Amino acid sequence: MEEEKKDVPSPKEECTDKNKKCDCEGHDKCCHDKDEPHKKEKKNKHKEEIKKIEKEKAELEEKVRYVQAELINYRKRKEEETSNMLKYANQDLILEIIGVIDNFERAIKLDDNDLTDDLSKFLVGFKMIYATLLDILRKYGVEEISRVGEIFDPSQEEALMTDSLEEYQEDEVLEVLLKGYKLKDRVIRPASVKVNKK
Repeated sequence: MEEEKKDVPSPKEECTDKNKKCDCEGHDKCCHDKDEPHKKEKKNKHKEEIKKIEKEKAELEEKVRYVQAELINYRKRKEEETSNMLKYANQDLILEIIGVIDNFERAIKLDDNDLTDDLSKFLVGFKMIYATLLDILRKYGVEEISRVGEIFDPSQEEALMTDSLEEYQEDEVLEVLLKGYKLKDRVIRPASVKVNKK
């Protein structure tokens, strides 16, 4: 009797994948097929890591943009502050000089007719000094606030007195009691005025 032929496993062969040797027999169910889920899992992990890194990168870029914007704003604020400091640097000195001008104006208001010749000559000298001081202040951007006949503006004037005159408008400035001054575009001393109230 002939012996039955049994399936003899084929010898181990090299896998067609040149990079990896296959130990399985016959390549019916190659071990590479078993690696596929593992490879997919690794690939998915890599994709997740890439997404995470990209998200972190986007967040960092956003932070950098925010910091850059803050820096630009800070520089602008500093430049504006420096510019204002330089623009109004003389304000305190000018306010002191304005006090001197007030005294000159009081002296100048004296009636020339009631003065002796010597005092009258002295007053002429006062007027010259007063005019020179005003010229110096104008040179540095100082101007008087004189708004008689205009409607009262609380940003430039203080109402110290009121009157009730029919021929004038409501809130019209009737008289300047103490001159106000501006340094460039800033009111450094509001004018003290009398205002019409009906």
